[in-house]
Amino acid sequence: MATGVTRKISAASARAHTRRAKKTNSLPLPSGILGTALAVLFIGFLAWAYQVIQPPPPKICGTPDGPPITAPRIKLRDGRHLAYKEHGVPKDAAKYKIISVHGFNSCRHDAVIADTLSPDVVEELGIYIVSFDRPGYGESDPDPNRTLKSIALDIQELADQLGLGSKFYVVGVSMGGQVVWNCLKYIPHRLTGAVLVAPVVNYWWPGLPANLTTEAYDQQKLQDQWALRVAHYVPWLTYWWNTQRWFPGSSVIAHSPHIFSHQDKELLPKLLSDRKSYAAQVIQQGDYETIHRDINIGFGNWEYSPLDLENPFPNNEGSVHLWQGDEDMMVPVTLQRYIAQNLPWINYHELQGSGHIFAHADGMSDTIIKSLLRAK
Repeated sequence: MATGVTRKISAASARAHTRRAKKTNSLPLPSGILGTALAVLFIGFLAWAYQVIQPPPPKICGTPDGPPITAPRIKLRDGRHLAYKEHGVPKDAAKYKIISVHGFNSCRHDAVIADTLSPDVVEELGIYIVSFDRPGYGESDPDPNRTLKSIALDIQELADQLGLGSKFYVVGVSMGGQVVWNCLKYIPHRLTGAVLVAPVVNYWWPGLPANLTTEAYDQQKLQDQWALRVAHYVPWLTYWWNTQRWFPGSSVIAHSPHIFSHQDKELLPKLLSDRKSYAAQVIQQGDYETIHRDINIGFGNWEYSPLDLENPFPNNEGSVHLWQGDEDMMVPVTLQRYIAQNLPWINYHELQGSGHIFAHADGMSDTIIKSLLRAK
């Protein structure tokens, strides 16, 4: 008689055999769907980011959506227009003809030398001054192709169309001082003399000692250090960086009080009062083509260094003057001193206790212009 084999089954095993499989609520994604979804999200993010960093188009003066044209203008070689303003004695009767170059976030009305020059000095010396809106500012058309050289050529063409003669003087204030460097580089044969008033220094100019630039750079506020880094290394982010609200942008754009010296703060009320009537015109065509493009060019990679410039007046037929306050909070005096020491043909004037806007102090314009015109 055959006997069957009895197998013992544990309780746990029995439960496992009788337990029903759990149902899942999610359906498996077909192959490649997840990767495609991630790619679409990434592309969408890039498209959003691209839109965010793009500055709005400028509102050109004289166009249906743009501001009106109120100033006299010349038409330049490439079709752009340059707005200008005349000061002093009539042009045809002038003995000295000067082109004034305004600074950052300014316009043709910010011609401090012309506005504060004594009427007696103007008449006595026979001085004619023309100020103009740099590209994009005021009522001058933007120049999306602006370079260091192009602005010097704009000045040359302004002089030619206004009939200022084969030679003329240039005076540049702050960022306008950088434009004067460009004139000394690209059109020195057209100059009779030049003045740089607290000219902005680019920390990345070749020839400046690394230890000196590092020390001066570190003295700037951290937010300004970052704003300049962005302008120099990733200029396409400049507009976004200075308009976003996550991190503080340029304190110069924000007009923060810490960028002004004691003297500057004393001079500011009058300066701001004078600007009330035209302040809205300064960047009326858009802030990108004005202040942000200024920063990108001013602190970008220059194709030359001012330290390599040669004396434009080797026979003393003219002179170049550089004026700097030793308490300037925006332009380090140490770098200015180094530049002046390495360019012995520069007439360097350092003012004790003065800040960045010292040219607005009583009698300062008279001193600056007399030193220029009587140095011949």
